[in-house]
Amino acid sequence: MDSYYSFDHYVPTRFLFGAGKLGALGDQSMPGRKALVVISNGRSTRAYGYLDRTLAELKRAGVESVVYDGIEPNPTVENVNGGAAVAKREGCDFLVALGGGSVMDAGKGIALMATNSGELWDYVPVGSGKAQAPRVAPLPIIAVTTTAGTGSEADASGVITKLDTFEKAFISHPSLFPRLSIIDPELMTSVPPHLTAFQGFDALFHSVEGYIAKGANLMSDMFALEAVRHLAACLPRAVKDGSDLEARTRVALGNTLSGFVMCLTLITSEHGMEHALSAYHPNLPHGAGLIMISKAYYEFFVSRHACDDRFVRLAQALGMPEADKAEDFITALVRLQEACGVADLKMSDYGICRSEFPNFVHNAREVMGVMFTSDRVAMSDEDVLEVYEKSWK
Repeated sequence: MDSYYSFDHYVPTRFLFGAGKLGALGDQSMPGRKALVVISNGRSTRAYGYLDRTLAELKRAGVESVVYDGIEPNPTVENVNGGAAVAKREGCDFLVALGGGSVMDAGKGIALMATNSGELWDYVPVGSGKAQAPRVAPLPIIAVTTTAGTGSEADASGVITKLDTFEKAFISHPSLFPRLSIIDPELMTSVPPHLTAFQGFDALFHSVEGYIAKGANLMSDMFALEAVRHLAACLPRAVKDGSDLEARTRVALGNTLSGFVMCLTLITSEHGMEHALSAYHPNLPHGAGLIMISKAYYEFFVSRHACDDRFVRLAQALGMPEADKAEDFITALVRLQEACGVADLKMSDYGICRSEFPNFVHNAREVMGVMFTSDRVAMSDEDVLEVYEKSWK
């Protein structure tokens, strides 16, 4: 039977979803007695009281806590090493990742390196990584997400940058699934409009890519289309009014569903192409990079009739019920970007130069080439270069 009708779905995470759920953390069974609480190096987690509330919940559960605040927006090997060193020194026996995708991704790396020897890149399966499996179980992870973008609360992977080789690659292992994930939309109301949009489109593209991927299946399709519907309906509302809790809740649900999609099928080369951009330009938010290349990227697959019926259904899910041709997906996508105020992002505003494009092509292929295997139509290096060129502003 066609592989579309079979799937392997393994997500051993308990999810507490809904407004106010952070207040239930202290009622949960803890996987240890001393937590390393990992947060970003920014101010928001402290300023909005999320850190204090989390520490109070852990204390209520009888858990000691140590805070590590060394995570950058595009987390690095050095960020991971610093956190692992603190976990070892302080005798932490589990980890709480409090923040967005960067914190959760880095938290997975810290959990791995707190218990295993060698270098982080020994466990990276792509690029110059050595693709080793963990010899010792990583520290258990609790994820408390404060953004809706990466779906990291629902998967077993984490994206980390190796600065000296410009590799933005991933670690992935079933032992890195969070034991518990708390998705509390109240924690997302403080995210600024532009970051809300960037993160929301990251979530959207996880599902769009999963839906057009060669490995799409019955289960991934269900999650992907539902995620796209929630995100398309409510992301503009969340961008316009961050206090709109219903919109925040539905965007958060779309994000978590998109995390499930990534556990069911491999997303496509769009993410690999963006990783090349932000590997060389860490100041570029991942979601912004995805938005920049998205129109030209999807025009490539639409023009080659990669999966016309799927693009029609995606356009309908994006809020265009009258869609009846693949090109309507591009129209619906651009409309959503315009509604969120991100249709005119410029690479040049982030210091990206056209002369770098050949380096990006090589990097995307060498580091994240596995994602190109998920495309329904093979992209040549010339095709990839053309997408970058068409996306230039």
